[in-house]
Amino acid sequence: MTAVAAAFAHLHADAVHVLTGWSAPDPGQDRLRRDYLRHLAEHPEGVAKAGPPAHLTASCVVLDGRGERVLLTHHRRADAWFQFGGHLEEDDASLWAAARREAREESGIPGLEPLADPVQLDRHVLVGSFGRCHEHLDVRYAAVAPEGSAAVVSEESHDVRWWPVGSLPGGTAAELAPLVSAARAALGL
Repeated sequence: MTAVAAAFAHLHADAVHVLTGWSAPDPGQDRLRRDYLRHLAEHPEGVAKAGPPAHLTASCVVLDGRGERVLLTHHRRADAWFQFGGHLEEDDASLWAAARREAREESGIPGLEPLADPVQLDRHVLVGSFGRCHEHLDVRYAAVAPEGSAAVVSEESHDVRWWPVGSLPGGTAAELAPLVSAARAALGL
């Protein structure tokens, strides 16, 4: 076992547990779930940025209490609007904890608590300057922002802003609309 695989073994085990137990909402998501599990079986370090160029990440889409608005970050490196998220870190206890950490760090909202289970999986090739990272196998969670929360722009972002769920920023609807819909359904909004 490599040093990276050993350091991230707890996250690898958690990812296998989460994905094995997750009830995918449709055949496409179930296909991704099985692909992720195959990837993890082939790559013991497949949850680490220092692992293979394709690796798991965790993210969290944040909605308001009525599910009418979504809080997005204009990612500095990608120069595009996304939900909050990123790489798993060695001291994350789980995929869920990584998604919560990323959401709190990137939104500046300390009280965010994602749902216990993922709401969507998304595998995407990275475009831009991301070093050795080539592809993210994203495990996506959802959270509701506490009433009166004020977002803060982090060093990783150009901006953080609320958007109406029916009027997402240009060029994002194809990726973000299904995620927002899945989050609203999971949150009962």
